[in-house]
Amino acid sequence: MFRSAHIDTFARENLPPKEKWPELTTQPIYPERLNASEVLLDKTMVRVGREKIALIAVEGSISYGALFDQVNAISLYLESIGVQPGNRILLRGPNNASIVALWFAVLRVGAVAVTTIHLQRTGELEKIVEIAKVQFALVDYRFLDEWTAVKDYGGKTLIYGGGAESDIFIAASKFTGAHQPCDTASDDVSLLAFTSGSTGLPKATMHFHRDILTIAETFAKEILQPNETDIFAGSPPIAFTFGLGALVIFPFWAGATSLMLEAAAPPILLKEIATHGVTVLFTAPTAYRAILPLLDETPIPTLRRCVSAGEHLPKSTWEAWHAATGIKIIDGIGATEMLHIFISAADDEIIPGMTGRVVTGFTAKIFDEDFNELPRGEPGLLAVNGPTGCRYLNDARQSNYVKNGWNFTGDIFIQHENDYFQYQSRSDDMIISSGYNVAAPEVENALLTHQAVIESAVVGLPDEERGMIVTAYVVLRPGFIASDELKKELQDHVKSTIVPFKYPRLLHFVETLPKTTTGKLQRFRLKD
Repeated sequence: MFRSAHIDTFARENLPPKEKWPELTTQPIYPERLNASEVLLDKTMVRVGREKIALIAVEGSISYGALFDQVNAISLYLESIGVQPGNRILLRGPNNASIVALWFAVLRVGAVAVTTIHLQRTGELEKIVEIAKVQFALVDYRFLDEWTAVKDYGGKTLIYGGGAESDIFIAASKFTGAHQPCDTASDDVSLLAFTSGSTGLPKATMHFHRDILTIAETFAKEILQPNETDIFAGSPPIAFTFGLGALVIFPFWAGATSLMLEAAAPPILLKEIATHGVTVLFTAPTAYRAILPLLDETPIPTLRRCVSAGEHLPKSTWEAWHAATGIKIIDGIGATEMLHIFISAADDEIIPGMTGRVVTGFTAKIFDEDFNELPRGEPGLLAVNGPTGCRYLNDARQSNYVKNGWNFTGDIFIQHENDYFQYQSRSDDMIISSGYNVAAPEVENALLTHQAVIESAVVGLPDEERGMIVTAYVVLRPGFIASDELKKELQDHVKSTIVPFKYPRLLHFVETLPKTTTGKLQRFRLKD
């Protein structure tokens, strides 16, 4: 590894041992010293000009030049309050121009961005703080309540929005000097992106400055092919790497414009696409299905590229969207561990019902559970290698994801003779609903914190609208009676305990749960 610019060496010291890394394919060629913020913002601004619109958001339209000035000032401010290269800085807020500026500033000063969903609850945030050893938190003033209740956080909390004197943006506006980007190594950690663990304990995936650019040089360059005239939009939060790539990394790499929406439910998303002339859309199959019946009243003629990921894209959804819009949805599979999409296809290369072929730079194979490579046409475990790969922060589960040098994503695929990969199912207890990962044990644990519940089991069941639907089976304690009122109470309890979208939309009261003779829960029997 190259000489690190990190004064705080926590991130590099907590990388997994090199022998536990996946094998990396040939990297795009980057210099030893590289700061992703400088490349995506500074150098892009020079290329497209200061007046080019970078962001459209609730704050208004912001040019590349204005955003650069803002990031420059925030960077000076962060250093003035003691931020050092390598410090972990948590970001908590919805998709808007402010969160993008803060993300760029964190990377610019050489710190490590810890991106979180703004609706995460206190208990979830506490796990992230503990794992990442967070030292600074940049929090939207509207989402302080859950954050201020976090226990054992000894760092600084900085608020943005609301117009108070302590607002980061107001405090930073007093700094007018030129900021020099931190001289980070291309393999300095820049991002900790958390992903749900199948046990409910999140895992911190570690990504380098070069990784940020690599996903643009692979998927975006080969499949997406954006240009400076494009306007990007989508529903995923930038706390997810799918959203970070879609709404920040790819548009800034291309010198395009990104529409940042704090709320992106399908009707809102459709309206904003039409209003702003969006050309590139990233969302989940659920949203495409929800938008379809609304297209007659709200046409979207400017749209030229649609990307789907996060859950399986049914052939019927692809065909219905193509019939209604003439646009071929680009399907793809990615992973937080890999940072973004690594199997996909575009334009005439698309085969409906197939995910696609490996993006150039990546390799993929299908194995059985004994790590024997399977012949074409047989379903098995998907394993992938590429210029990015899984590196968990100080986590024994590294050995579960990386085996024999391969990244095992937890998906069952078939590889056909034409090299196309076709999705079959998940191989673990992860539920993918409307593009969001939901760990079954996490929902079970939330239910068990309610006084009425003695046992619970959660599975994902097929659902035409959402792909899978979170379904709970609950055994009540003596003295509690099953009712619709109690069902709603339990659903609301889960919403208040973990991120609301993880709550069980279906909940059944049962006398017993299926178990082995040794007492191990058999979730698979609940799917029959």
